[in-house]
Amino acid sequence: MPVGLAVIASIPFLLDENRGSAYGRRHFDVAGAASVTSGIMLLVYALTRGTDDGWTSRTTIGFLAAAAALIVAFVVIELRSKAPLLPMRLFRLRTLTAANVTAVLIAATAFSWWFVQTLYMQQVLHYSAVQAGLAFAPLAATIAVFSNVAQTLVTRFGVRPVLTAGLLLTATSLGLLTRVPVEGHYFWDLFPAFMLGAVGLSLSFVPVTIGGLTGVGPSDAGVASGLINVSRQIGGAVGLATISTVATTFTNQYVDAHAGSTSSSTAALTHGFTSSFYVLAAFALAGAVIAAALMRPAPRPSVESSQDESLNPLEEAA
Repeated sequence: MPVGLAVIASIPFLLDENRGSAYGRRHFDVAGAASVTSGIMLLVYALTRGTDDGWTSRTTIGFLAAAAALIVAFVVIELRSKAPLLPMRLFRLRTLTAANVTAVLIAATAFSWWFVQTLYMQQVLHYSAVQAGLAFAPLAATIAVFSNVAQTLVTRFGVRPVLTAGLLLTATSLGLLTRVPVEGHYFWDLFPAFMLGAVGLSLSFVPVTIGGLTGVGPSDAGVASGLINVSRQIGGAVGLATISTVATTFTNQYVDAHAGSTSSSTAALTHGFTSSFYVLAAFALAGAVIAAALMRPAPRPSVESSQDESLNPLEEAA
């Protein structure tokens, strides 16, 4: 709150009002914003409630159908709007489209992985909240270091190979986590996967951002930047709802198949968590396939362009 109040107080002194003619013709796309926000909210809610209400129940099917209708309505509204919230012409850029789809999968994978991993450490290995947080410290430090490496690699090799490699490493890391036991040990069962996954995510976060701005003109740079961030938020929300449902479903299946077991037993919980890691590995593999198949390779620089400072993909994307 203090930071937010400080920002609000500084606005009158740091920002100048712009009343140019271009701003006078702009209108906020209320219909588009309302339809897409409502659609995503209903989708997440339906995925969350599916386990309790049943996937074939009228409630679940109704919410999913309503979410689909609202998202379709958003697309129709944007195609017909004179001042769309999201200009659909941006999706003619193949690399931008692939980057945003991949961003959804990356966010769904990363956010859900950290969520499920925390539950495993606290509920199965009986770590405290502080211990679980400290267990992630090497992963966070590795991401911070290798993100700079990723920028250098993208500059040299392009978005497609770096992003594909990063997602394959992430999928391999999650594959290792599918084998975590009930009596798991941090350094033998978790730490290797953490380090491999941290490198993989580092090689994913930076390239997908650059890909989301590739080929975009200056007038659309703000929209494209916002779109890649929205893709991450959607991926995180839908991914968490999906993986929570998967973990709960497989935990309940374990309880049903093993007499005397409860949904709070470590064996049942571990079965649910490892099943979630299989799904997350599939997310990462799907992202790797999309990146490899749909993103355009980096153009080979000519003799003249090799001397141009704009060859840096980060500067070019900005």
